[in-house]
Amino acid sequence: MNRFDLSTTPSTPWKNGGGSTRELACHPPGAGMDRFEWRISVATIAHPGPFSVFPGIARQIMLLSGDGVHLRGPAISHALARRWQPFAFDGAAAVDCTLLGGTSTDFNLMLRRGCWQGAIETVRDARHPGSTPAGLCMVLAGRWHWGDAVLAAGQGCWWSAPEAGPALMPQAGQGGEAPVLAWVGLAPVLE
Repeated sequence: MNRFDLSTTPSTPWKNGGGSTRELACHPPGAGMDRFEWRISVATIAHPGPFSVFPGIARQIMLLSGDGVHLRGPAISHALARRWQPFAFDGAAAVDCTLLGGTSTDFNLMLRRGCWQGAIETVRDARHPGSTPAGLCMVLAGRWHWGDAVLAAGQGCWWSAPEAGPALMPQAGQGGEAPVLAWVGLAPVLE
């Protein structure tokens, strides 16, 4: 089980200068952009421009903060304007992005077709990290108990093999936002 905190995760600028990415997890570990089987990251989009093209990759994106973006491409015209609403598209599509206002931050899942399957979910109930063959969870709002630890927004964990462990439990709100979690359960594609 690998813990992370978004506030201390290094950021890598995009080649086109339009934003930056903080990689949360990649499998296999250390795989480059042409060899990963699955990858989960948080990106900051500061300027309009094209998304990178990833043939053979299924992509999902979810707005975390900011005004959002409008995605346009072949058979795609989607305003990513409501936070925590996942949107799926083909990574091979030439997608262009325009800002709907200022800078936006989004949560991204990329899966190599034929290798892994899964989806971004937003949940409000208890979950068990390690209960799927691979995955990641990140607190979006509120506080969550995980064994002796308490996780806050931007904190979470990822795993690349099933592992028994304590449940991640939402903590009752005390005047703040209700607890919300980004949950990505992944499983290999069986042929």
